[in-house]
Amino acid sequence: MVLDKESPELIDEWQEVPAMWDAVRFKCDQDKQKGKYILTGSSVPVSDKIHHSGAGRICKMKMYTMSLYESGDSSGEVSLKDLFENKVKNKLVNKVELKRLAELIVRGGWPEAINISINGAMKITKSYIEAVLDKDIIDIDGVKRDKEKMEMLLRSLARNESTISTNNVLIRDIDNNVTEEDVTISRNTVADYLNVLNRLHLIENQKAFMYKIRSRINVGKKSKRHFVDPSLGCAILNITPKKLVNDLETFGLYFEALCERDLKIYAENIGAKLYHYRENDTGVEVDAIVEIADGEYGAIEIKLGANKEEEAVANLKKFYKLAEIKPKFMCVICGLYDAVVKRADGIYVLPITALKP
Repeated sequence: MVLDKESPELIDEWQEVPAMWDAVRFKCDQDKQKGKYILTGSSVPVSDKIHHSGAGRICKMKMYTMSLYESGDSSGEVSLKDLFENKVKNKLVNKVELKRLAELIVRGGWPEAINISINGAMKITKSYIEAVLDKDIIDIDGVKRDKEKMEMLLRSLARNESTISTNNVLIRDIDNNVTEEDVTISRNTVADYLNVLNRLHLIENQKAFMYKIRSRINVGKKSKRHFVDPSLGCAILNITPKKLVNDLETFGLYFEALCERDLKIYAENIGAKLYHYRENDTGVEVDAIVEIADGEYGAIEIKLGANKEEEAVANLKKFYKLAEIKPKFMCVICGLYDAVVKRADGIYVLPITALKP
């Protein structure tokens, strides 16, 4: 009866009734009509309750929070696609104030938070975290988990946002916050809790780039840790825009998270993927690598202030010398910048508030 409504029909939180997946697959086989059903859900269902993969009938699409371009906070004067095609022209653009950047990070890309006050947006994100801790970590599979330890894990992830931190680092963070009477968290528990956060679509780490680079055996394979939206980490650590402005080191890490959230969205829009690069042997790192389907890629460094431009450029040039296959473009994305510039050395410099897919 549910599936005999007028199409297209959207069924929200379908994973609460996993049999819905197989029922939709059966309906698709009956008349071959495309686009009849849209299944949306906020978590990954228990797989053993689904009997068919949906291959050939159901196409999966992961949705994210809104990018700055989608929320109207980026002018979109520079296209990621145009960077690959060398079509970007020098131009002046509006410069965003430091305070506004902090607000965009804390607010996040949640649709219901776009047109309300920053305080209101912060309440939305905090209520989301509270719901996860009070209900979702158990409801997802019926397993009772320790709310306090999950909260400590979330704080550790928030503290390590945009860093390459191992599970051992997370365990030490948690152990340092429990008393001697408490039972310390085990490696298996951390792995299970991280899996739950991933299935709840709260975290999505940025994988390491594995191209043909000299000293390939030394390339770090660890992912860079990210929440799906930087506002989640801010809510967990009770970070306000003012606190970010007064702590530029934390501001820099969360600005990087904001940029990489948007780059991930823009990359997927053009059929590309987002990575990071780290060479353990030489210490060369690149914040973001965008690789398109044919294997061409762009190397991007992210800096909050324009005063770090030369440092970022020097790092990109070190990477360029190492690369056996050279990047299609190199770029520095800044927070505080009022122009789109292609330097004499061919490296682009632009603000994140001027970028689009």
